[in-house]
Amino acid sequence: MSSSFFIRAKQKPKLAQKGKIAVASKRKVDGDSGGKKVRATKPNSKYNEEISSESETESNVEPKKRRPIEEQEYEETPQEKKLRLAKLYIDQLKEEEEQKADDETFESDLVAGRLQEEVLEQKGKLQRPIAKDLLPPDASDIRLLRGHKLPITCLVITSDDKHIFSAAKDCSIIKWDVESGKKLHKIPGGRKGTEDRHVGHTGHILCMAVSSDAKYLATGDMNKLIMIWEAETCKHLYKFTGHKGPVSGLSFRRGSHDLYSASHDRSVKVWNVDENAYVETLFGHQDAITGLDCLSRERCVTTGGRDRSVRVWKIAEESQLVFHGHEGSIDCVQLINEEHMITGADDGSVCLWSVNRKKPLSTVKQAHGCHGDAGLEQPHWVASVAALQNSDTVASGASGCSHNSLVQLWKCAQNFRGLEPLFSIPVPGFVNSLKFSSSGRFLVAGVGQEHRLGRWWRIKEAKNGIYIIPLKRRAPNPESQ
Repeated sequence: MSSSFFIRAKQKPKLAQKGKIAVASKRKVDGDSGGKKVRATKPNSKYNEEISSESETESNVEPKKRRPIEEQEYEETPQEKKLRLAKLYIDQLKEEEEQKADDETFESDLVAGRLQEEVLEQKGKLQRPIAKDLLPPDASDIRLLRGHKLPITCLVITSDDKHIFSAAKDCSIIKWDVESGKKLHKIPGGRKGTEDRHVGHTGHILCMAVSSDAKYLATGDMNKLIMIWEAETCKHLYKFTGHKGPVSGLSFRRGSHDLYSASHDRSVKVWNVDENAYVETLFGHQDAITGLDCLSRERCVTTGGRDRSVRVWKIAEESQLVFHGHEGSIDCVQLINEEHMITGADDGSVCLWSVNRKKPLSTVKQAHGCHGDAGLEQPHWVASVAALQNSDTVASGASGCSHNSLVQLWKCAQNFRGLEPLFSIPVPGFVNSLKFSSSGRFLVAGVGQEHRLGRWWRIKEAKNGIYIIPLKRRAPNPESQ
């Protein structure tokens, strides 16, 4: 009897209803009194456990209580499911809102930082700390590009850092690809007396400038001419005449096609390249102008050579600011930002200026050392300067009668109150032109065997070419962040 009972229990486990439970419990009691096989067989499911209780009272009561409890624990009602899903949805919305708030905070911080930088840049007070992370480059990483037959006199880099334009005493212009170092275009120079039939320069090119959108290239020469080229194709567009002396400085106003030019005739002229038009002439220097630069404001800065003055020309106000500080001829100038600039002179000094002070903020004398016999030492001329805009990094290039000339990098102190030497890069020859790339990833030096303005010395060991100097930076320290 006991074995047949368990067979039925396994076949119909779900028939645990009120009447059958009572019959089953009665049979189990009879089976327990009659044989031993019942204890040897173990129940296989929860239904057998419910049926095979030890007492009749428990078998009659507990199945009614346990089943609803187990259904509440393991079977979810539709209302409970809706409530659970609603809670999950609310939690998900909360997480999304928190993430969105974090993103908005991050973006607002970024925007605030950018706006703050733009305000500082417009005020001329932006000074990004870059110098502390710069490392001296390896000599093997410095590239030399050769293509000009005579000394390089000037060069410019496009704002996207992809191309370099260079010019030389051989009257030629070359467009270079920075990445590959290949020549993309070459505008050959012409001989003297062929001005009527030659498209290009027939005199030494002294200066050049490229617009911020890389649309126009402007070049100026010893023959008092300014030529405008299409930067992409090097196609000749216009020729500006009007200066009565060699054109020694050119610069486009950033974000526009307004061109400023300076000349040995002591004047500064303003041109509109889009309209192929002359605008006005400014006078003030007492000697030949040797350098010119400008940024985005409607003003430019010039150096007056032997008159030992630096002048800031306010075009709209038709006024000028005059600064004095060097003891020799001031040959080069570069704006760091709208309010600060750096100059170099043939007395070997480098000066750091603010437009709000008539005297230099800082002066480094004999910045590149001296040469000559004992007791007759003369400082190396500073022939070129460059500035990484809106940063604390500047550079100067020397011109001397020795073959071991250098490119010196400097760090501007806080608020441009001083100049500290960083490191020097040996470059044999006269460093006639220096330019930082917009990104600050490299520095380009135009080098020649002679000075760009004359032939006082000649270094035969030097090579006429362009040196591309990579500027490595230290990896950021996670602990300092």
